[in-house]
Amino acid sequence: MSIIHLVSWNVNGIRAIMKKDFFIDLKVLNPDVLCLQEIKAQPEDAQKAFSVIEGYHIYTNSSKARKGYSGTAILSKEKPLNIMFDMGVEEHDQEGRVICAEFASYFLVTVYTPNSGEGLKRLDYRTRWDVAFKAYILSLEQTKPVVICGDLNVANKEIDIARPKPNYNVSSGYTQKEIDGLESLLSAGYLDTFRKYYPEEIKYSWWNYRFQSRTRNVGWRIDYFLASTALEGQLDDALIYNEIMGSDHCPVGLKITI
Repeated sequence: MSIIHLVSWNVNGIRAIMKKDFFIDLKVLNPDVLCLQEIKAQPEDAQKAFSVIEGYHIYTNSSKARKGYSGTAILSKEKPLNIMFDMGVEEHDQEGRVICAEFASYFLVTVYTPNSGEGLKRLDYRTRWDVAFKAYILSLEQTKPVVICGDLNVANKEIDIARPKPNYNVSSGYTQKEIDGLESLLSAGYLDTFRKYYPEEIKYSWWNYRFQSRTRNVGWRIDYFLASTALEGQLDDALIYNEIMGSDHCPVGLKITI
């Protein structure tokens, strides 16, 4: 048995962040598995960008619908038993938002959940996504426990957003429908690992680039590690690395004994 360090990070463009301190941060974090969202790279561009990273097996999923949009990646020191892309639902498999890595005792799913968009114009789609994603996760759970990580694009509780009242049911990421989607998944047998360890701590993972939001710490906690309750006894700690820059999101982490 050993403690595995899992890290998730919405990098807001892998090629852009590699021009900053990404490689220093990768060395400092030293994750056993690094899950990335919003890599914004087509397969050939992703392959070129990641080719300079050593010591990891690398898997990427790119948007088929729009170039340079969305996309996810998993970098793992240990070679997974299997890698699966997307959810098997055509409506939701066009933007490279899901990768699942199968390990001996668990599945690790990284996800970049769709944003409901300006004016909530994509909220209905987002609601359908949440239903499909929950069904997908529960289908995996029938085989072995699941760890879910990524940018879930929702602040779950008032404590998870700096200004809850003016944003509630107005802003993408803090509508009741989005909150209900996450709560439905949690109620199906998953733990918000950060809140398990830090129920009262105010800490955010995303800040708007405008208005000096990060400097003033006017943020949202929308990046998560969720874990099957079957793994609760193996969890060691959950982390938010908000000192690490380079994106409008910071990395989040989970330490788990496997």
